[in-house]
Amino acid sequence: MDSLRALFALVLSALRKERHLPAILRRPRQVVRESTLCPEAQRDGQRGVALLTTLFAMVLITVMVMDFAATASHAERAAANQANSLRAYYLARSAVTIGMALLVQNARMAMASNAPQVDSFLSSWALPYPPLPIAGGWASVSIVDDARKIDINQLVGANGQVNPQYALIVGTLLDTVGAPLSLLPALIDWIDPDSVTTPGGAEADFYMQLMPPYAPRNGPMPTIGDLSMVRGVTPALFERLRNFITTAPTSQININTAPPQVLIAAAPQLAQTSGALQEIMQVRLTQPFTDPSQISQLSSVSNMASNLPSLFTVRSDYFTITGLGSFAGARTFVYATVRRNGIAPVLLLNWSED
Repeated sequence: MDSLRALFALVLSALRKERHLPAILRRPRQVVRESTLCPEAQRDGQRGVALLTTLFAMVLITVMVMDFAATASHAERAAANQANSLRAYYLARSAVTIGMALLVQNARMAMASNAPQVDSFLSSWALPYPPLPIAGGWASVSIVDDARKIDINQLVGANGQVNPQYALIVGTLLDTVGAPLSLLPALIDWIDPDSVTTPGGAEADFYMQLMPPYAPRNGPMPTIGDLSMVRGVTPALFERLRNFITTAPTSQININTAPPQVLIAAAPQLAQTSGALQEIMQVRLTQPFTDPSQISQLSSVSNMASNLPSLFTVRSDYFTITGLGSFAGARTFVYATVRRNGIAPVLLLNWSED
């Protein structure tokens, strides 16, 4: 394209130097009377003008064609990218549907074997599945149970007052994962229904001064995305906390799937007793607990408080399914939070795309 523009400029320069061109295309110069030129000279000059004019037109047309071709090529690539993104999106949706089917299948298998529902890393929904090639692309699915996390909404009770037991659990979790404890009052103010600022917290007078301004929820968080809007939660801290915090209504923690940070937050004595946490982590990998009372039978846990099993469960009702679709370099994530409804189809609670 640059070489064509240079040729165009060269032709235009030559045309301007031609003394027989119209005045609009040449630099002002001394006028020569036609009567002083012989007929042969006049004909030669006219031929030169015709040749240069033709060359000028050809260069101009070439530049226009090349520019049109480049524009059409860009438009074609944009349309192809959009089509690939759409294909990737539907592959991700298909992966989420597969995840829903896995949860139902797991419940039906438990019913068929007359065994109690137990969710662990050995459950069919928790096993890692390789990407599945589909129609020139591929799709993958992963499922995480929300009972392995701490329900942040229980920080404030139904009466609008802070739940002191849960405030201790959340505070311990923040300290365990390296988050500032100053975040706790901000979380309380975001969830509680009043507009009274907790010492160290933040209410509407803080959030409405931000750009752009927004109001605090002053109620339960509907999705984990609310956490990113709370004062003091940076993007990096949000990505860290979302692995341990949920908004699903889970009152007990699944002892078979909860990470060590959550187990310590729920029962700090596990970290204070030598070998207790390690024994739980090792046993559940090969022989998942089928009843919370089995925790007390472990040698390192037997001397702990008798109410320890009441904090835990061995099953999960809420799950987050992540579907990933990829096609020709385009990638799309789809996230679905669902509630397992026995052997019936799962109930979709939340849907988001990225």
